[in-house]
Amino acid sequence: MTKIIGIRREDKNIWERRVPIVPQDLERILGEGQLAAVVQPSLRRIFADEEYSRAGARMSEDISECDLVVAVKEIPATLFRPGGAYMFFSHTIKGQPYNMPMLRRLLELGCTLIDYERITDERGRRLVFFSTQAGQAGMLDTLHLLGARLGAEGIPTPFQGVKMAHGYASLEEAKGALARVGARLAEQGLPAEVSPLVVGFAGYGNVSRGAQEVLDVLPATEVTPQELLAGDLPAEGLVKVIFREEHMVEPLEAGEPFDLQRYYRRPELFRGTFSRYLPHLHVLLNGIYWEERYPRLVSNADLCELWQSPRPPRLRVVGDVSCDIEGSIEATYKSTMPDEPAYVFDPITGEHTPGFEGRGLVIMAVDNLPAELALESSLHFSKSLRGFVPDLVMADRSVPWESFQVEPAVRRAVIVYRGELTPDYVYLRGSL
Repeated sequence: MTKIIGIRREDKNIWERRVPIVPQDLERILGEGQLAAVVQPSLRRIFADEEYSRAGARMSEDISECDLVVAVKEIPATLFRPGGAYMFFSHTIKGQPYNMPMLRRLLELGCTLIDYERITDERGRRLVFFSTQAGQAGMLDTLHLLGARLGAEGIPTPFQGVKMAHGYASLEEAKGALARVGARLAEQGLPAEVSPLVVGFAGYGNVSRGAQEVLDVLPATEVTPQELLAGDLPAEGLVKVIFREEHMVEPLEAGEPFDLQRYYRRPELFRGTFSRYLPHLHVLLNGIYWEERYPRLVSNADLCELWQSPRPPRLRVVGDVSCDIEGSIEATYKSTMPDEPAYVFDPITGEHTPGFEGRGLVIMAVDNLPAELALESSLHFSKSLRGFVPDLVMADRSVPWESFQVEPAVRRAVIVYRGELTPDYVYLRGSL
């Protein structure tokens, strides 16, 4: 019996052009036999409807017959059908209140939910993600805002020529434009007021690597956090520094050495120490994973202290790629969209003002950054996902959870199975 994959049209916002499976990968999946595909038409999608038709898919608004519906962003709760199976980023694993009605509806209808975020290997490393592209777009947007902010202060820099990520047709085009900015930096240098200009990266995972890939197009010198504190920097130019957990927190007990696994297990036994680096940074790119049980990276109190110091703060922009609302960056009070990507937080008054002008810190908090690089994001994501799809769509969901046979990486990602939370996710009952 032929099983059917459905690809949903993304409609969460006007910026969402990504796809979970690109046409060439869909053609490859269908070529394995006993599978068909139905794709909802879209005028916005980065790949045209005709490309999916040529790949062997049938175009239709109705995807209710599909054995597995795949999407990128959340699917509205009104569109679920009884017993359906869905795979998308559900944003539920932290018990996010705004998505609990959606989760309740999946349970009520006896549905199955697979979340990409939880497709991991045996060590918990994610296998399907947009994180790299989030870092790439986040760095481009942050450099754009840095140029705008410094320009508003009367400090001209080559960064004023950097566009938002969605202003480029591709990542390749963006890197070409940055290379020209880099040539100007090498030739002209930076104004004395902001030289050397220090860009800090909180985290070292896929987000950070993507962001560093973009910054490294420019002529930058890397230093350690210890060198940053000691002032051991080049006399001018662009400087980057990468912060790991041991730079962000320390044990509460004096003299105790830092132990990463202990920090993961018992974060309440640690306190944040990142504030000591803030006076030395012009830009902070935040790409860390954060939950409430962890110390904040930057608190509002940290920023208030910085802005009350006699010396004007160097810190101009935080590119909060993680975008946890009032989370690791407490001043991130809401997410933004690419057409209005930033607001200014005034640490003295606690007020937020749209844009990049005024006293305080510019915060870039675009929460769908990979959508700004829709082509690269879709190609990368689809390549990672395509190997899991045939096994999942062909799996027998009539059996009890204990007998459900799929690859271990996918099994770990099943949050709801036939209307019940699976054992790894029963903790979500407390949020429902």
